[in-house]
Amino acid sequence: MSLRVIPPPWRLLAIGVVYLAVMFFGYLPDHLILFPTRTPINAGGAVRKTIPFENGQLELWIAQSHPARSKGNPDVYILRFYGNADRAERWPAEEAAMWNHRAVEIWGMNYPGFGGSTGPARLCKIGSAALAAFDELRRHASDRPIVPFGTSIGATAALHVAANRPVAGLILQNPPPLREMILRRFGWWNLWLLAGPVALQIPKDLDSIANAKAIHAPAIFLLAEKDAVVPPRYHKLVVDAYAGEKHVIQLPGAHHNDPIEGTALADFNRGIDWLLAKKILLPAL
Repeated sequence: MSLRVIPPPWRLLAIGVVYLAVMFFGYLPDHLILFPTRTPINAGGAVRKTIPFENGQLELWIAQSHPARSKGNPDVYILRFYGNADRAERWPAEEAAMWNHRAVEIWGMNYPGFGGSTGPARLCKIGSAALAAFDELRRHASDRPIVPFGTSIGATAALHVAANRPVAGLILQNPPPLREMILRRFGWWNLWLLAGPVALQIPKDLDSIANAKAIHAPAIFLLAEKDAVVPPRYHKLVVDAYAGEKHVIQLPGAHHNDPIEGTALADFNRGIDWLLAKKILLPAL
């Protein structure tokens, strides 16, 4: 004979209050998921650029690899979307060194509410901001290939761009399917009364599964074996849904925020060779 465990009344009351708050006020997912900062950060050699976005501005940070600086024109543009609680100032100049045998220009975007990007930090703003950044880069790049590269929540932005714009390829590191994670990972303890409405308020723009099914450009997946933030079983949901050709690189022993280095970096560079070879218009490297 099994026993049913009935939650104490105070817990049911608390869940009910939060449920009503989510349904009527609507910003709880933003506060639970996004962690914006505006503290000044040293951008190294990256150059700041702003573009109009809604009633304010969107902040981008741009850096070139050494071959791109030598040639004067990059062969490839990387549109970079970083993880939550991270900032675009930190990385483009440093990451450009990873591409030192390729003529690459990196554009890193700060989400609305992060760094110098104006507006409140809202999940519903990420998709449209990512498209605005792509469209500006498209005008700058002319017919040269653009590869969105998203890490963690940045992968949701990269997927949205690739599902709605012509991209040469895609790089996704530890991609989270936000709705599925909220429901499957956090629903059980609140009987899905809280997780359900929170998941429903994740914008359609950031539905990683739906976007993955709509993309046919080639993609590299970088997957951390010991990711505790987005466990590997959730990475797999996005990988399995992806409609385009894919090259999966497992990162043994890596955690969610670990850098790509050592043998993983060598694997990454081989993956880039594979990805860029798919673009016929790309000059020989």
